Amino acid sequence: MRPTEEQTELRTAVRASLARHEGAAAWLPLTEQIGAAGLLVPEEYGGAGCGAREVHVVMEELGRSLSPVPYLGSAVLAVQALLASGDTEACARLLPGLAGGRTVGALAWAESGSWHPAAVRAEAARGPEGTWRITGAKEFVLHGAQADVLLVAARTAAGVCLFQVPVAGAGVRREAAVTMDQTRAQARIVLDGAEGRLIGTEGDGGRVLRHVLDLACAALAAEQTGAAERCLELTVAYAKERIQFGRPIGSFQALKHRLADAYVLVESARSAALAAACAAAAGSSELTRCAAVARSACSEAFSTVAGETIQLHGGIGITWEHDAHRYFKRAHGSAHLFGPAAWHRGRLAEDLGLDTARRA
Repeated sequence: MRPTEEQTELRTAVRASLARHEGAAAWLPLTEQIGAAGLLVPEEYGGAGCGAREVHVVMEELGRSLSPVPYLGSAVLAVQALLASGDTEACARLLPGLAGGRTVGALAWAESGSWHPAAVRAEAARGPEGTWRITGAKEFVLHGAQADVLLVAARTAAGVCLFQVPVAGAGVRREAAVTMDQTRAQARIVLDGAEGRLIGTEGDGGRVLRHVLDLACAALAAEQTGAAERCLELTVAYAKERIQFGRPIGSFQALKHRLADAYVLVESARSAALAAACAAAAGSSELTRCAAVARSACSEAFSTVAGETIQLHGGIGITWEHDAHRYFKRAHGSAHLFGPAAWHRGRLAEDLGLDTARRA
């Protein structure tokens, strides 16, 4: 689990780039100068042919800076869905643009607040001209309003399938969502007989989405770990400089205990996130278990540490000018992305066979 020299250099380059370029302006340097968008893309499609460990590094750094770039939705979700589909024609057509950051991808599959493939209710019907027509609504689509490539999960008689839908096509309405976390763009996408192009094999979408969910959880866990680490750094620095009763507040035993507890949470989250990244990189059969553990542990760690950041900064922690509220909002927003921690503990129990044992 120790980082390689190349991964350490990648972290240094990403952190330096994010320090120089704030907000959405960071996307081009990350993609054109560092090649971050193509880390998961095989070399034959214009990518770097790296894996989940490199994505883990990038996601940690994006979490530290709360960067709003579309990395998670495009370079992770959309790319992994295409690769998992096994559709070589679609990969050759779409991955080069995604790898270079010239196009942004979005994967739309959540419905009714659930990311479980069984919750997909959007329908795809074959029209008389042989094309697919998709009807339904998708929620929480990362960067869905800005995406150039839109992948949609819909159900046919054969089961859940994956389709590419033209973003400017007839019957497609994209609505930017108003979110508490303003650093994570989301959208609601409504499809009314929109034309779709089948990606992969009909009925294989459930398998694809389950795999993508595990990889998404591993990547999000890394982001949460990076953000929680930054929260702790900010809070420790403030505790050293804030003077009360003639001494730094960090010297008080009660605050030392709270900061120590936060440190344990951050390091535990780091271990869980790294385990999920290693399982993903190795293609391990333990990926679902590791991803569910990481998703649960890192969500709760980030939420707790972000709350402590607010509390231990005192009055300044609740002001709009301080970054504490931005981390707090990201923590609570990401805690529900791809399903809440309790749901992932249920996935873990199911994978371990504990639900079956309890019912027996």
